[in-house]
Amino acid sequence: MGEVASALPPHSDGVNLSLDELINYKQQSVHWLPPGKSLWSQMLGQHHSRQLGRGMDFNEVRQYQAGDDVRAIDWRVTARTGKPHTKLFCEEREKPIVLLLDLSPSMYFGSTLMFKSVQMAHMASLITWLSVAQRDRIGAVIDTGTKRIELKPSARTQGALTLIQSLVSQHNDGLNEHRSQLQPFSQGLQSLNRLCPKGSEIILLSDFSRFNQQDESTLSRLNQHNQVRMVQITDPLELGNTDFRGNELVASQQGSHWLDFAAKQTRHGIAQAFEQQQTYLKQLALKMGISFSTLSSDIPLIKQLHGF
Repeated sequence: MGEVASALPPHSDGVNLSLDELINYKQQSVHWLPPGKSLWSQMLGQHHSRQLGRGMDFNEVRQYQAGDDVRAIDWRVTARTGKPHTKLFCEEREKPIVLLLDLSPSMYFGSTLMFKSVQMAHMASLITWLSVAQRDRIGAVIDTGTKRIELKPSARTQGALTLIQSLVSQHNDGLNEHRSQLQPFSQGLQSLNRLCPKGSEIILLSDFSRFNQQDESTLSRLNQHNQVRMVQITDPLELGNTDFRGNELVASQQGSHWLDFAAKQTRHGIAQAFEQQQTYLKQLALKMGISFSTLSSDIPLIKQLHGF
């Protein structure tokens, strides 16, 4: 147990969440600011991709003046008027970034280092502080499976602290709650549809165990006017990787039943079910043009990101 505890990130016990634990990621966000590698190119394994800073939005066309960049000449307007005109650009405005944070019961599980819900919260915190550093607005929908807490996108540190405090509170309340009748995953997606201005960057942080074909149309609508990313939080046991060889009572949406982990067939069956669901999610993301990446609960977030 000593070895596992020493591997945990600062202020973390792997089960409960604390403000100090999540505020710690504020200092980590600097690694993914321009001109360094972007967080998402790191996640997706694009090792040669560099983030060159914020983009530029087109603003207006005016008559060319001495010193203007000739590469910005608008040749259509120039041909129509007979006088050279140039395009003017302004720095890309702050964009809303909205997180879907899954705190349904299946996320409160971890076979090795920490709960999937804790790893999810660490990633959410890193994205939150990175958004603040880039002067973007950050918001969230916290989905417990039975209710949703909506936090409108807001700028500056106060918005980040409100999000993180809500996440800590809802997470720790969920440790002691029994929730049986879970609502569909699409309920959280519908909340995002109401909350997000068009052109938002939406990041879904979940194990996606509740996601099924009935939720596809809601995800598709959300993806029409926004940039959507899926980050699946996994645990080694879901891939059949465990040294445990005893019997364990396991709960799922189908009910509770005993599993014999000493049987290779049991471990293989668990891995097969997980791989089938993950393949479905990857194919759906590919079809919709959504980026898909995974994080495991058995490796600290920062170590895992730098290891991609």
